[in-house]
Amino acid sequence: MRQAIVQARVAKAAMLAAGVLLFLGPAVSAHDMHQHAAGVPAAPNAAQVTLYDVGLIDRDGQRVRFKTEAVGNRIVVVDFIYTRCTTICPVTSAAFAEVQQRLIDRLGEQFGRDVKLISLSIDPATDTPTRLNDYAAHFGVRWGWSWFTGEKAQVDQVLRGLGAYSADIERHSGAVLVGDGRAGSWTRLYGIPKPADVVDRVEQLLTARARASLNEGR
Repeated sequence: MRQAIVQARVAKAAMLAAGVLLFLGPAVSAHDMHQHAAGVPAAPNAAQVTLYDVGLIDRDGQRVRFKTEAVGNRIVVVDFIYTRCTTICPVTSAAFAEVQQRLIDRLGEQFGRDVKLISLSIDPATDTPTRLNDYAAHFGVRWGWSWFTGEKAQVDQVLRGLGAYSADIERHSGAVLVGDGRAGSWTRLYGIPKPADVVDRVEQLLTARARASLNEGR
């Protein structure tokens, strides 16, 4: 029964991705594949990141400081998209929609409080809060999934700190980051992430936190 439910959600995520492709239009450039293709498995790698506490803008037009407010002490999953993308970005966002549902199912109110999804636009000049909000709406976004744009200089600084900056947005390297804002442990998943892999990594970080708390209490 559980497998059937998950399969149904994967199918729904694929339909959401197709809907966004229609929303964005038919144009697809050769560079739009972002140096990777659909179907490439995500491979985990330990990542060194720097979190800059600069102000970004969320999809509601509110300014949010990246390090202290967007990430804070939470465990976060971060991806990098732009709304003009017509290939990989909608697929990654659809995968995030499935990750969101799995985390809600497993964590309940902990999702959004202790664990959060973050989608960061790499094209802030185009991706206004309104456009980002319209794009996000195709994926059934909930409270624990934040979307950010902002002034280009601030966005670029955050991207550099996360190892995700590219001067040519159509050739940016596709990757998802999973990290603990408190412990500073980060993993980079290259390629299109499997929702189960992302959720497993989140649960590993939650387990590491629980063990650390037990050790501190001894």
